[in-house]
Amino acid sequence: METKHNYETTDVALARLKEMGYTIDFNVEFDEILEDADNYQIDHLYRYEGASNPDDESTVYGISNSNNGKKGVFVAGNLSLIEGKKRDIILALEIRYKTGSKA
Repeated sequence: METKHNYETTDVALARLKEMGYTIDFNVEFDEILEDADNYQIDHLYRYEGASNPDDESTVYGISNSNNGKKGVFVAGNLSLIEGKKRDIILALEIRYKTGSKA
């Protein structure tokens, strides 16, 4: 259920999301999601893999808050390298996105 576009790179995906109003950098401002994770959802998901090395993976998430309309992006390399609560929240949001459930 990943959003399919022909965006060649992570940078292009980020630029397109910015054009759609996803302006908050949740890599920097993740505390907003930590405080209110149940009201956030993934709207767009773009996954990129290196041509020869799976460790070159990156994922771009377009994330929004259903209560206040805030929209931003989160960029992750290999999710197994993200620690603790941040990883748990992103994985939970991704599962909700892929299953189509709201909470």
